[in-house]
Amino acid sequence: MSFSDAEIERYARHLVLREVGGPGQQRLKAARVLIVGAGGLGAPAALYLAAAGVGALTLCDPDTVDASNLQRQVIYAGADVGRAKVEAAAARLIALNPHIRIEPANRAFHPGLVNDHDLVLDGTDDFGVRFAVNAACVAAGVPLVSGAIGRWTGQVGVFGRAPCYRCLVPEIPPDAETCVAVGVVGALAGVVGSMMALEAIKLITGAGEPLQGRLLIYDGLAGETRTVRVAADPECPTCGG
Repeated sequence: MSFSDAEIERYARHLVLREVGGPGQQRLKAARVLIVGAGGLGAPAALYLAAAGVGALTLCDPDTVDASNLQRQVIYAGADVGRAKVEAAAARLIALNPHIRIEPANRAFHPGLVNDHDLVLDGTDDFGVRFAVNAACVAAGVPLVSGAIGRWTGQVGVFGRAPCYRCLVPEIPPDAETCVAVGVVGALAGVVGSMMALEAIKLITGAGEPLQGRLLIYDGLAGETRTVRVAADPECPTCGG
């Protein structure tokens, strides 16, 4: 897979990285990534993956842009209010990098969307959707980068067949909260969404040590991070047994 002169100039800072170089950039160009949720986490993740040269991005989200989104979903502008998120995001991403392909999926997630993708990013705030995305990834053998935020705290992890996301969260927590209910500082979405993009780039290029089977927790108020291991649960309803 060759690069045009314009692509070589665009990706120059990647091409000189020992961990990426030409082969890694070719893997990025050949990759197909599904982003479920074009909101607080999906927006910055999509921007950085598009800028990095991921060849094909599918954006799945049934929502429209609301004025309250603009505090943290930096892919959108005021003029996008009322517009389908995936359509507005696709236009912004193509403007950022015309060398990639964007497929907007203006609908709720369904398992078939995972097919033909090399990697999935889940930035939704609904546990039912998270469980469905995780189950589809486990069934298809596709790695999952999962992120979540609330108030001042965020987390990101990488999951495969085992441990999977349900090993971490077996059931919907009875006190599950959403950003609508508890609020979230806007910049936190950028931090965690960018971390998700970074993990995706590492997985695609083979660089470094992805957070496979690990969960990175970021405390924005304290300015601290910690990483915990996620063990495979033999009783997991998705990957156990």
